[in-house]
Amino acid sequence: MELLVASAVGALTAGGVYLILRLRAFAVILGLALLSYAVNVFLFSTGRLAVNKPPVLDGYTVTDFAAYTDPLPQALVLTAIVISFGMTAVLVMFALGAYLEVGDDKIDMQAPDQPDQGATARDARDPEHEQIKFRFEPKERDV
Repeated sequence: MELLVASAVGALTAGGVYLILRLRAFAVILGLALLSYAVNVFLFSTGRLAVNKPPVLDGYTVTDFAAYTDPLPQALVLTAIVISFGMTAVLVMFALGAYLEVGDDKIDMQAPDQPDQGATARDARDPEHEQIKFRFEPKERDV
């Protein structure tokens, strides 16, 4: 049983990392979801893998600690599922907004030493150049 759970965590982690490294927004969202599933399965497995055992002890005298499962990891996983669902919904909305604005979900990342291909130099004769003015004037304080 432990080998199966460990293999599942490893496969989910590997798939999540692979999808995060893709240059598509939808693949990155799926990769983050797979990573959150891997963390959830890992947290769930920390509470002992016991089949048909109660999560809460009956009374305070315990002779066999293998007779129950720890309820704390189960509560942590339940909380993590809710948080990851909300995070995924927010990321889907960001990706959908970017897709509707640009028309593609490709993530364009420039290297730090390469100039941006879409940027154009502002000319002093450009009418928008005259509209953008930044002024900093210190305010007098009443002391």
